[in-house]
Amino acid sequence: MSFQNLSYLAFAPLVAFVYLKLLPRHWQNHFLLAASLVFYWCNRPTGSDFSGLWQALPIALLAASCVFVWRMGLSLQAAPPEKRGRKLAAAMIVLLAVLAVFKYFNLALAVLPFAPGVLHRLPFPLGISFYTFAALSYLIDVSRGDMPAEKRFVNLAAFLSFFGTITAGPICRAQKVLPQLNEEHRFDAACIVRALQLFALGFFKKVAVADVLMMYVSQVFADIPGHGGPALLAATLGYTFYLYFDFVGYSQMARASALLLGLEIPENFKTPFFATNFSGFWSRWHISLSSWLQDYLFTTLVWADASRLPLLGRKITRFSPVFCVFCVFFVSGFWHGNTLPFVIWGLLQAAYRVGEELLHQKLGKPKKKAPAHQQWAKRLGVFLLWNFSMVFFAMGSAIGQPEGESYGVGQAFAILKGWFAGWSPARFASESWQAILGGFYNNTLMGAAWLVMLACTLALAFWLDWQRNFQFKNKSEELVLTAQKPAVRWALYYALVLFSFAGLIMQNGGFAGGSFAYGGF
Repeated sequence: MSFQNLSYLAFAPLVAFVYLKLLPRHWQNHFLLAASLVFYWCNRPTGSDFSGLWQALPIALLAASCVFVWRMGLSLQAAPPEKRGRKLAAAMIVLLAVLAVFKYFNLALAVLPFAPGVLHRLPFPLGISFYTFAALSYLIDVSRGDMPAEKRFVNLAAFLSFFGTITAGPICRAQKVLPQLNEEHRFDAACIVRALQLFALGFFKKVAVADVLMMYVSQVFADIPGHGGPALLAATLGYTFYLYFDFVGYSQMARASALLLGLEIPENFKTPFFATNFSGFWSRWHISLSSWLQDYLFTTLVWADASRLPLLGRKITRFSPVFCVFCVFFVSGFWHGNTLPFVIWGLLQAAYRVGEELLHQKLGKPKKKAPAHQQWAKRLGVFLLWNFSMVFFAMGSAIGQPEGESYGVGQAFAILKGWFAGWSPARFASESWQAILGGFYNNTLMGAAWLVMLACTLALAFWLDWQRNFQFKNKSEELVLTAQKPAVRWALYYALVLFSFAGLIMQNGGFAGGSFAYGGF
């Protein structure tokens, strides 16, 4: 059951109706937890490798994690301050060890020659990275005394397993969400309107932009040697926009799902492609992850007492902020995936941010009000460097490969090398047309419809981002719709709905629902 699945379009309103209208305050969180577990069970791993008890393993792990985090939170609060550090470290080791096992066990199984005959592959639990990070921030905040431990298990479990965020975040903070779960929620027309606006925006960006783009991208990346530089470059650009619109679309639908219940969760994107440097980019892209790393990893490293470290502690007492920035983005690469392309992607992000910091130290920070042409040049530079790194991200995600297969670094470098060969307009047109037809019914008329559809949806999606960045200064996404004149607003509503249905029809899947790019992290 995915957000763009027909069953979810019935599930979410039904849950909201029962939650808001039928249940007394005391039973609301019990029902929310039950609904989240139903959603999680509907997204259990399937296939010949995972049957019987293997399908139940992810939901059993989620339940065990909730119990463990609840008990550890109460234990941390009851412990004297001098003992909290060890308890917290033990809890973090357990949670991170479980995360590492499920992220890297199958990779080790494929590498070790004797393992496949002895050990069984593990099903990957939906959203394990996201609920693990939410659990870690909760325990750290309790340990620091920034918030009290949640006494009611149901509330904490509902927070960690909430169906609106379990698939791919945002990584919510218990400080913000748990107080909301301790309140009564009733029908609020304004909240429902905002939820519908956000869901329409997210649904459009997912099925009418991201999924339509992927129909071309996957065809090109499935045959890297058979395409020239322009087609490979176009596919790379297409993947960059696919990942953005897929994830921002998911994040908007997640916020909408929470708003249906009267809950506010954080925004995850704020027009990142308008950033003029990588510091700004990462404050706008996957905000919940970058802020989590900032608050719980970067700050911890900066204030850590390095003098206690063996050997190294004799020479330094504090880690350099530049070194801490590098560590944050290096860890981000490992968090995103278990293959070498993701590690290289993380190293590139670290290099971008460290290089930027070093330039600022040497030349000083740039003026905030630089001439427009300088700002656009910087935006272009950030976008090109980001697009370069997306080659490794795409290969780490095995775009164009059958499910269960993987790409390596060799394919990423093959794409980069291929950028500089086969620069013929005729070849580009021929290869692109064949890729479009291959991804869309092998019909000339349908191929032409795909091109028109993509041009229209991209134009609308970019216009919405342009409006949000320049007219509304990155305020909430739904304000772009709300602030329009009635005629324009209703025209946008109709356009979002019609393009969304067209996108579903183009994929020949109706409301079957496809996966989200970040659903496997």
